[in-house]
Amino acid sequence: MVKDKALISAVLQGDQQAFRLLIRQNERLVAHMIGRLVKNREEVEELCQDVFMKVYDKLGTFNYNSRLSTWIASIAYRLSINHLRKRKLMYTRFPDEIETEKIADMQAERTMDDHEIDLLVLNLSDRLPPQYKTALMLYHVDGLSYSEIVDITGQPEGTVKSYIFRARKLLKEIVLKYLGKEELI
Repeated sequence: MVKDKALISAVLQGDQQAFRLLIRQNERLVAHMIGRLVKNREEVEELCQDVFMKVYDKLGTFNYNSRLSTWIASIAYRLSINHLRKRKLMYTRFPDEIETEKIADMQAERTMDDHEIDLLVLNLSDRLPPQYKTALMLYHVDGLSYSEIVDITGQPEGTVKSYIFRARKLLKEIVLKYLGKEELI
């Protein structure tokens, strides 16, 4: 937190090197957060730039109630969700068939190691509505706590828990539908 305060102070005083450092420290987090929701590479790059422009504009309003990285991740999340809403992609439909040849190959073999199962589940998680996928990935993949997810998404804790519960249930149904193996999840 002390490092954050010094960095923020330097940026607010117009230190361009400090702002470059802030970007370097958080660019992977921002790209990761946006990339979970937005699949088009050019759109991800544009949104990353938008996030740091917003961070620069709003940095003076940062209140130190959370870590700086959490605050930046929340900006990335909100911009991504707004982008999806504008594109009318908020709710993903579940296709009858998944085009991915990898999944078809895995189904045909019917024997999968843990790594292949992980890849399949990650691939199928793209079929979840964005808010479910985000909560699920932040909790299970990134290992964030409910309170950290609340800070990032701006959703109440009960909503975050509900999203994670629903995402697990929906993902299980999707995996079972495509593999027919109840013991996977």
